[in-house]
Amino acid sequence: MRTHEIRERFTQHFVNLGHESVPSAPLTVDDPNLLFVNAGMVPFKPYFLGQQNPPFHNNLATSIQKCVRTLDIDEVGITTRHNTFFQMAGNFSFGQYFKQGAIKNAWALLTNPVAEGGLGLDPDRLWVTVFETDDEAASIWRDEVGVPESRIQRMGMEDNYWSMGVPGPCGPCSEIYYDRGAEYGAEGGPEADDNRYMEIWNLVFMGYERGAGDGKNFEIVGDLPQKNIDTGMGIERVACILQGVDNVYETDLLRPVIDVAEELTGAKYNEKQDNDVRFRVIADHSRTGMMLILDGVTPSNEGRGYILRRLLRRIIRSARLLGATGETLEKLLGTVMDTMEPSYPEIADNRERILRVALAEEKSFLKTLESGTQRFDTAAAAVESAGGKEISGAEAFALHDTYGFPIDLTLEMANEAGLEVDMAGFESAMADQKARAKADNKAKKHGHTDESLYRQWVDEHPTVFTGYEELTSDAKVLGLVRDGEKANSVAAGDEVEVILDQTPMYAEAGGQLADRGVLRAGDTKLDVHDVQKIGKKLWIHKATVAEGGLDVGADLTAQVDEKWRHGATQAHSATHLIHAALREVLGPTAVQAGSLNRPGYLRFDFNYTDQLTQEQMDQIALITNEAVDADWEVNTVETSLDQAKEMGAMALFGENYGSRVRVVEIGGPFSRELCGGTHVAHSSQIGPVSVLGESSVGSGARRIEAYSGMDAFKHYSKEAALVDEISKAMKAQSGDLPERISALSEKLKAAEKEVAALRKQQLASQAGEFVSNAETVGDFRVVATQLPAGVNGGDLRTIATDIRNRMRDDAAVIVLGSDNDGKLPFIVAATDAAVEKGVKAGDLVKVFGQYVDGRGGGKPDMAQGSGAQAAGAADGFAAVKSELQAL
Repeated sequence: MRTHEIRERFTQHFVNLGHESVPSAPLTVDDPNLLFVNAGMVPFKPYFLGQQNPPFHNNLATSIQKCVRTLDIDEVGITTRHNTFFQMAGNFSFGQYFKQGAIKNAWALLTNPVAEGGLGLDPDRLWVTVFETDDEAASIWRDEVGVPESRIQRMGMEDNYWSMGVPGPCGPCSEIYYDRGAEYGAEGGPEADDNRYMEIWNLVFMGYERGAGDGKNFEIVGDLPQKNIDTGMGIERVACILQGVDNVYETDLLRPVIDVAEELTGAKYNEKQDNDVRFRVIADHSRTGMMLILDGVTPSNEGRGYILRRLLRRIIRSARLLGATGETLEKLLGTVMDTMEPSYPEIADNRERILRVALAEEKSFLKTLESGTQRFDTAAAAVESAGGKEISGAEAFALHDTYGFPIDLTLEMANEAGLEVDMAGFESAMADQKARAKADNKAKKHGHTDESLYRQWVDEHPTVFTGYEELTSDAKVLGLVRDGEKANSVAAGDEVEVILDQTPMYAEAGGQLADRGVLRAGDTKLDVHDVQKIGKKLWIHKATVAEGGLDVGADLTAQVDEKWRHGATQAHSATHLIHAALREVLGPTAVQAGSLNRPGYLRFDFNYTDQLTQEQMDQIALITNEAVDADWEVNTVETSLDQAKEMGAMALFGENYGSRVRVVEIGGPFSRELCGGTHVAHSSQIGPVSVLGESSVGSGARRIEAYSGMDAFKHYSKEAALVDEISKAMKAQSGDLPERISALSEKLKAAEKEVAALRKQQLASQAGEFVSNAETVGDFRVVATQLPAGVNGGDLRTIATDIRNRMRDDAAVIVLGSDNDGKLPFIVAATDAAVEKGVKAGDLVKVFGQYVDGRGGGKPDMAQGSGAQAAGAADGFAAVKSELQAL
């Protein structure tokens, strides 16, 4: 029985029992505890917790949920049952039936004859387990279903008590196992051998809510509002049994990927254990990677993107170890898409995007893999020749830092070579790097300069900052640094770092960019483009000697660029107002998580999980500008940290404060923060603040961006001019524009739908004409034509299917394309008779694609693609005919 049919039988069984069929939720889940949906019940969590009322008919639901689990990624290919992606078939009851209903419904589907809609499993080969104290479930199995006592086993928390692994719904469960036979292991039921006895279904009797804890050690914090049922049947495992294969990698969904991997690598499956593991990794990860990209994940170095990157790179490396020499992901993922499309038809419209994402990652990693593998092999050979057994932490870190090798890849390669990795040394090197990075961030643009170079100045001559009181200060040159070394003098054209005894120039800190300015001494002029701190004490002026020269010990004048400072203080003070407005609108949990302010612009990151509504954004903008209009005095006071906290001053993200701190207060209690930055004297000096919008910058973090002062005015002016232009074009007052534009948009949508419907009708009416004009090519009747411009891939599929149905009695091939602004979606379809004569639409679509700079794929009877050069379509049609003539 094909996997797609198993899915359909499961769904239909529970629909017949009154359950509502619910589509799978995306793999990416809006849950701070989860990267991906890892269980079939995750989308139903609010209903189990009583946070929302179930919207399903009879409060019963069934789904085939996409799931990804990567905690046991290293087990993939080694065991017979681990997949990173799997399909969990489930039925759910919210306060309706409980243990008896769940048990009887599951048993009926598993054991009912195939002719009656069941899966036809032999009931004598099914075993069950129950939680050790669950006498009720045991008696239902024994007395009402008829499972012998000898095939009912009791197990503890580790095996038969279910939760998601995080706080939330939980409860005892009953698992159903299938005995695969003596050739798979020892007798004695699941507790004796869970390889021979394969778990296929878990029935969770969900009645409780758990708290925090590790593994199975957690507190039950209370009862759920009602007793619920959550079950999960593993589609892949049932397919393994019904298809009579040894493991989940050899079912109809994954074995085709292994077959393609054999073609790409030249190696053979079922010949060597190590190779078999690699083949299974390729098959499993190809499917998981494809499904993640389908749901919008892209490779990156953190979170979901990192999981995807790791999976794709494991595929690539496994293929290389099996003998592949070039790129492999296009064929592997193309095969996965072919096998999965019957269950997930949305794949058809996303093929090009999926391949684009995967192939870009492959090209990047192949370069990394080549150089990194050479370095690893050299290191491993050196260890072995010395009689050692461990790759040093420093070497592992060099692979990570210099060659881009993830540590998990180094661990895998070391394990394959019979070596270990000094992880303590690696982690120590990583910690050192993070410390250096943090220091470099605080003293940016120092590159890899040794900070010991500045140690004497830090200890003996800390810089006095005068910029709170004045913009011009007399100063003495204490030191000069050029090209990372101390210098006694510098000349015109030199890039230098200047250390002064005092300066009015603000050094970058707290999100505020450094001042710009000039240093003057007689005929000498230095343009200062950045100022950074070292050790929080020493100001480093990064400058270019524009005129003259400068010696250590010289006296000079340091002058801040007044326009720059004015804009910077406007943006910094506006940041404080927005922070206060945010907390007023969103509450005290909206806390700053970083900021940047430069003249005329600010961005403000804050900890918050939900996207802000337009109403909230409008409130924030209004409160901020009301604070500007209030013309509040900006007061600053130096005090102790304890006293500042008593005043209610907020300490900001990432700052380490000394015993004395500076409090900036705008409007009394409205805004009171610890801050060392420069500010306006009155809030009105900020000028208008134009809040541009907000966005996500990571899990649980949002960002607001805004203009201040003249930049805000210019922004408003542009917006006003745009509105005026649209008003004239629409012949409407500005206040009427939203309604007029909405009405126009609705008319446009309706027109587009009407045009699309007419186009489909026109194409359908032409189907008979296409059939009548079919030409004979060899043994085949062929329809090969370019449709009118603008026909999309979905419409191509519809018309090709229609033509194929009309020609089903012939050995017929249909090839269609349509020009879409120079792009060309195309399709090849074949009747059953044509396929029997050797036609493979998936091959013909590749032939066509060569002439339109495109790619595609599919099954023998239907394949689609997309090209970038519509002008080559005529040659593509001719090439397909030549292929058919050859057949």
